[in-house]
Formats: sequence, C-alpha cells, structure tokens
Amino acid sequence: MPSSPPMRQLLLLRHAKSSWDEATLSDHARPLNARGKRAAAAMAERMRGLDLSPDVVLVSSARRTLQTLEALQPIEGAPIVEVMDALYLAPWAVLLDKLRAVPETARSVLLIAHNPGLHDLALALTGAGNAGSEMVQRLSEAYPTGSLAEFSVASLWRDLGEGGGRLVRFLCPRDLPEEAA
Repeated sequence: MPSSPPMRQLLLLRHAKSSWDEATLSDHARPLNARGKRAAAAMAERMRGLDLSPDVVLVSSARRTLQTLEALQPIEGAPIVEVMDALYLAPWAVLLDKLRAVPETARSVLLIAHNPGLHDLALALTGAGNAGSEMVQRLSEAYPTGSLAEFSVASLWRDLGEGGGRLVRFLCPRDLPEEAA
C-alpha cells in the first residue's frame, strides 16, 4: 500500500499597503507606503514567532510584493526565491498552476501576490468542507493588504486543487499588537 505524501504548508501573503502618492508610476512600480512597511515588518515578526519558514518563496515581480518580501528578511533556512512576472495580478488559476510546479521536495511554500487572485485562490483551497468555521467566514469576507493565510496541504504540490487545503490560520495586520495601536 503506497504511503500518503507528508503534510505540506502553504502560506499565502498579500502584499502590504502600497502608495498611490506618485501618479506617474505604473501600477507595477508602486512602492509600499509607511503603513505598509510597518505592517509587513509586524507580519514578519509574527511569522518568525510562529516558526513559519518556507523552503520556497514565489513572489510577483511588482515593487510592492518585492518590498513585502524584503520586510520578511532574513527568512530562516534561506529559501529558494523565485520572482515571477506571471504572478503580477494573476487570476487564482494561474497562481494554482505555479504552485503545482513547485518541487515535491518543498515542505513549505510562501506565495506573495495580489488580490483578487490571491483571495480567490484561498477561497478555492478551503472548498465547501471548511465553510462553517469562523476563520473561513472571516477569510471569505475580505483579504486585506498584508494578510497571511496558512494552509495545511495533504496532497503532492502537483495534485493541489480546489478544496485541497485546510485553513490553519488567517492573520491580518490589524490582528497584530504592533499594528493594533
């Protein structure tokens, strides 16, 4: 009888709050604003406190996602980081395809991307089976900037699909003591 794959961890992080101050900048080039930088640093601190250290990081090539990743540094274990143009404003099906291509040796993956694709992916992963939980209800209402969803995944990455994740936690910057003030 074949053994089931080991449990995997998927971390979905929406970029932190970005600035709209420079009207001449393209959307792709928009940086984090001061609030976004504080929120990203607070989320990084919480992630370290929870021992969330991915083996692989997939990150959109947008400036705000790259600056969100910078705020997480250093990430324990020096993960493989892949900056991908295809993740910029990608729909959830594209995000899922990129996750399915992750090496099967990776036990934990962090995806830093944008809404609405990231929110739609999180909702697709939870599936109908998790719909009753308060945490899933909160996730279904909104996926604010700087928020992190942690999923437990029982399948191989290549087999990840709708309903393939169990939501372990959903943290928003406003949940963190550093940001609640």
